[in-house]
Amino acid sequence: MGSREGRSRPVSNALPPSEQLHPRAEDLDLVSLEEVIRRLHREDAVAVRAVRPALKELARAARTVAEALQAGGRLLYIGAGTSGRLGVLDASECPPTFGASPRQVQAVIAGGRRAMTRAVEGAEDDAPAGHAAVLRLGAGPKDVVCGISASARTPFVKGALEAARARGARTVLVCCNAPGPDVAVDHLLRASTGPELVAGSTRLKAGTATKLILNALTTTAFIALGKVYRGRMVDVRTSNQKLRARAARMVVELTDLAPEAAQRLLEAAGHEVKLALAMHYTGLSAPAARKRLKQASLRALGPRTPRSQPLPSKPRPPKP
Repeated sequence: MGSREGRSRPVSNALPPSEQLHPRAEDLDLVSLEEVIRRLHREDAVAVRAVRPALKELARAARTVAEALQAGGRLLYIGAGTSGRLGVLDASECPPTFGASPRQVQAVIAGGRRAMTRAVEGAEDDAPAGHAAVLRLGAGPKDVVCGISASARTPFVKGALEAARARGARTVLVCCNAPGPDVAVDHLLRASTGPELVAGSTRLKAGTATKLILNALTTTAFIALGKVYRGRMVDVRTSNQKLRARAARMVVELTDLAPEAAQRLLEAAGHEVKLALAMHYTGLSAPAARKRLKQASLRALGPRTPRSQPLPSKPRPPKP
């Protein structure tokens, strides 16, 4: 342990909350490691609570994403630093989890692929580069562009959102500070996490809150599109032994077939769980059941909601 004579000069509250000094951080380098862990854990709980006020708008944003994907559009994440890496992580998890096309959820990080593992100085300050990234992706009215910026003021992200709106795309901003008046988006998803235990290190609870929001955004959108049935990932890609075993287990659990019969059904469906279930429930062949599934998916959400209109409640996804 130890003590520290004198006090640090107070930090101006003109700084955004995520950059301010945490009131319990002054002695962080003097307390026991166990106490450091306890404080970090308490801050994680703050991150979870900070997401709650955004839940209603998060549900609306998830519906916007589901509508876009149903119409053949994309969800495009744009971020820098930790925020950009979290976007890349969420996008990369959607294909194996939901059987989504890699085209459907994409991510761009300021500084390019190199920025995934090292800092690319100045990349986040380049607003024209954010604008150019959106043009390069060909974002348009069918797409949703989601900016991710803990500070809500990253120039790269702001440039991307401005370009997206100019091209008619729906826009979302995930942030932890209040955005300035020059930021206009269709959905603002803000988790006010406050000062970090290590001042300015937004990979801590701001990053935790951001990941919670992104998890919820894509998971809810894909549930709305019928990618989950009775709590199971029925569109999972059976790319390894663990996932093949999970697929077989799902078919057994959801059909009450014996394991051998379930395996034969799964093989007839090309190891696609949802198709196997549709074949079982309808008695149709694989091609006919696939067509029925596609029709059900297109009916699930109905027509795309106009930008300025209230969002109707989401109907329950049809049973495969």
